[in-house]
Amino acid sequence: MNENIRAKEVRVVDADNNQLGVLPLREALRIADERRMDLVEVAPQAKPPVCRIMDYGKFRYEQSKREKEAKKKQRIITVKEIKLRPNIEDHDFDVKVKNVIRFLKDGDKVKATIMFRGRQIVHPDLGKQLLERLAVQVADIANVERTPKLEGKNMIMILAPKQQPQE
Repeated sequence: MNENIRAKEVRVVDADNNQLGVLPLREALRIADERRMDLVEVAPQAKPPVCRIMDYGKFRYEQSKREKEAKKKQRIITVKEIKLRPNIEDHDFDVKVKNVIRFLKDGDKVKATIMFRGRQIVHPDLGKQLLERLAVQVADIANVERTPKLEGKNMIMILAPKQQPQE
């Protein structure tokens, strides 16, 4: 039973969505009490306010079940990072590519970082070529979300998994 209803008359809807019409508040409360249910205000801004006769405890329980079910279906996307150097060997690069593919198939985004040391920073084109080579190798399962960009002594590119069609 909602004690916050201020109007003298309310439009009442029962548990089966049948309109009971505009009734005095006391009459609506009496009907709800007879049915051993609660009178819940569902549209306070309406003129007159709309109230529904329902089992509020059951409503709250079903609402929490729906929220839990929706939470189960959510996918939290994390950003995994792989770090490379501009003068990486081919085999080491292939291992990094395999890890990137695994991360993308798990549905995570990948932040590929090339770390420049010392005088390597004067050749950012080498790092850009390496990141573009990585993007080409994973092009069938990933989109480049952020193109290679030099930030301080690091060059960063972000890859996002391609959306699979929903079944």
